[in-house]
Amino acid sequence: MDSEQFPSAAGAAPFAIQFGPHPRGRQTLICFSHLRWNFVFQRPQHLMTRFARERRVIVWEEAVFEASDATPRLDMNVDGESGVVVLTPVLPEGTPAERQEEILRGLLDTVIAAVEGDIVRWYYTPMMLPFSRHIEAVCTVYDCMDELANFKFAPPELTLLERELMGLADVVFTGGYSLWEAKRDRHPNIHPFPSSVDRGHFAKARSLRTEPDDQAVLPWPRLGFYGVVDERMDLDLLAALADARPEWSVVILGPVVKIDPKDLPRRPNLHYLGGKDYEDLPRYLAGWDVALMPFAINESTRFISPTKTPEYLAGGRPVVSTPIVDVARHYGELEAVKIAADPEAFVSACDQALALSRIRGDWLKAVDATLAALSWDETFARMSLEIARAVAKRAKASVAAGATSVLASPVIRPASRSRTFDYLIVGAGFAGSVLAERLSSQLGKKVLLVDRRSHVGGNAYDEKDAAGVLMHRYGPHIFHTNSDEVAGYLSQFTRWRPYEHRVLACVKGGLHVPIPINRTTLNTLYGLDLRTDEEAAAYLASRAEPVERVKTSEDVVVSAVGRELYETFFRGYTRKQWGMDPSELDKSVTARVPTRTNLDDRYFTDKFQNMPADGYTRMFENMLDQPGITIELGVDFEDVREEVDYDRLIFTGPVDEYFDFRFGKLPYRSLSFRHETLDQEWFQPVGTVNYPEEGTPYTRISEYKHMTGQASRKTTITYEYPRADGDPYYPVPRPENQALYKKYEALALETQDVHFVGRLATYRYYNMDQVVGQALATFRRIAEREGRAVIAAQAAARAVAAN
Repeated sequence: MDSEQFPSAAGAAPFAIQFGPHPRGRQTLICFSHLRWNFVFQRPQHLMTRFARERRVIVWEEAVFEASDATPRLDMNVDGESGVVVLTPVLPEGTPAERQEEILRGLLDTVIAAVEGDIVRWYYTPMMLPFSRHIEAVCTVYDCMDELANFKFAPPELTLLERELMGLADVVFTGGYSLWEAKRDRHPNIHPFPSSVDRGHFAKARSLRTEPDDQAVLPWPRLGFYGVVDERMDLDLLAALADARPEWSVVILGPVVKIDPKDLPRRPNLHYLGGKDYEDLPRYLAGWDVALMPFAINESTRFISPTKTPEYLAGGRPVVSTPIVDVARHYGELEAVKIAADPEAFVSACDQALALSRIRGDWLKAVDATLAALSWDETFARMSLEIARAVAKRAKASVAAGATSVLASPVIRPASRSRTFDYLIVGAGFAGSVLAERLSSQLGKKVLLVDRRSHVGGNAYDEKDAAGVLMHRYGPHIFHTNSDEVAGYLSQFTRWRPYEHRVLACVKGGLHVPIPINRTTLNTLYGLDLRTDEEAAAYLASRAEPVERVKTSEDVVVSAVGRELYETFFRGYTRKQWGMDPSELDKSVTARVPTRTNLDDRYFTDKFQNMPADGYTRMFENMLDQPGITIELGVDFEDVREEVDYDRLIFTGPVDEYFDFRFGKLPYRSLSFRHETLDQEWFQPVGTVNYPEEGTPYTRISEYKHMTGQASRKTTITYEYPRADGDPYYPVPRPENQALYKKYEALALETQDVHFVGRLATYRYYNMDQVVGQALATFRRIAEREGRAVIAAQAAARAVAAN
């Protein structure tokens, strides 16, 4: 980190802040933290480095003290990778408490004077409220990691200050469910966010073979702990473990704080190796057989949700823990996690974990399945959404009080609720954004576009991760179409990069073959030498099994290629993707995937196959950069439907939700994503590899650099895990579901001045180009109804396509 010193005092000139490489937006987040940035890499670091991708981030640390004649100042360090600015106040030793508050407020004011745009206040400790409570902010966040009042040396005023902070906060996050349960009645907008994990980072421990020198000399077996060594550790338990198994090496990594190092138990097989960098932790973890969490059961650990639990598991190590509530709640059913309450049981649990560590079997698959939906990126995204909602709610209250909204952004313009809009459009994905652009640019309509997420682009939203790799937050989106109109329309808002998607299937214990099935697939799978389309067609015909009436997805495949190929490529994948057997699904599901007799290994055969050169998000921003469009993000339809004055509505959300689930919920399948950035140039040979076998919990892994053409020494991949709950992605194609939709469709047709457009509103599985086509068709009907010709617009689109 680059370091500078700036003398400051109350009334001094604005503080000169040099933000990092690529701050975005006009918003500045100021994080008041009692945890040093360079002390231990934990929750604040994981979150603030992610927030720094899209806004300026300042971390304000606790003051440090120098000689009594020192001049108060701020030391500034800039994290080179994330651009986070870390400010550390330096005060004279012996400064009285009331004078400290005055100086800190003055130093903070010089920083605030240099900040442009909106401010978000983020607190990890209420103890910094006295000198910062006066700051005007569009949102105040209290991320309550732990019950600090229960910690050793907690100041007596902490409880009163927390009560005040709870009253000021717009949104409160807690570090675990038990802490949320204890505080949920103290704030109306409080959400549990248990510790997450950087799986890719700690998964390195499963394959690393080289160890740090200070650990490599220790005898096996090894059991280890990393983290802060403080009053939360059960030192007697640690001693009992070392005494019970003197042949084991017990490794302790981490700084010793709030306890005297002389009080640590000393044994020949207890090894205190000190604090280690976050980057080095997987190397140490790789050299352990079992990971330990020997926490004392006391007030300081009553509400903790240790980050190290999922980190140890991601590293492929069994875990032995004392009965911490959130550990038992979230991980206690795993074979890999042993919970023990007393020394004898703890030693016995270590014996069991040690035996388990020598078997790489089902326990590890269960671990991966449990961790599948956990990631700091997901936590960051969900927190961002809650902040956006809180900002929008505060803005709404300001408007209602006659105040001016403080939101601003190059594209996202605040809504003035006193204005009248021609159209309210719900959903800023393809359907909503295309219609907003067309209505504004072609018909001069005033449009309010709202979305409950914190960004535009819907599921096609992409962004650069911490490593600078452009990735898709909601899984890979590959653009392809045969429609000149659709291609021409989108070409107004983006340059294109030619890209033809290729997919391999990992089958039969690791064999990678093209999918859709083609001649190469057959030759590789069965050791054949089929040389012509005719030979391949004859071979497939010989394996096909006649089906009297093709009704289900199973019928489609078995009748075309036979049961063995069906079971190899389709049955397991479909069961995972849809949560039911192909014999229970409509034939349209597997009919989407063709079978070929030639050597064409492209996944799609459309004549237009390209990716937006600068990403989907930039394409959407260009599309929506119209003077007639007002955008509000983090806003639910229910938040605005009775408050906004609009003439007509375009709804792109779930149609059953619009009608308050009058006939029951329409079934959907959802997805969760595990994003990993790897310190290597490439991970796999093609953009996507499918994993059809049922024993593998994910369906596919995608690598974005294949799609974007980006050059980087690192790469980012995404694992996809189908699930029954979560955001709706895929309508479940069964006759009874379609019959249920027809009831909602009848209501939609009867609803005046509302257009239902897009996947969710029409309960159809559309590709991106089909949604764009549907939106353009809807616009034409609107324009025709209003007597406005669109021939010129269509001609312009065709001209763009021709070029």
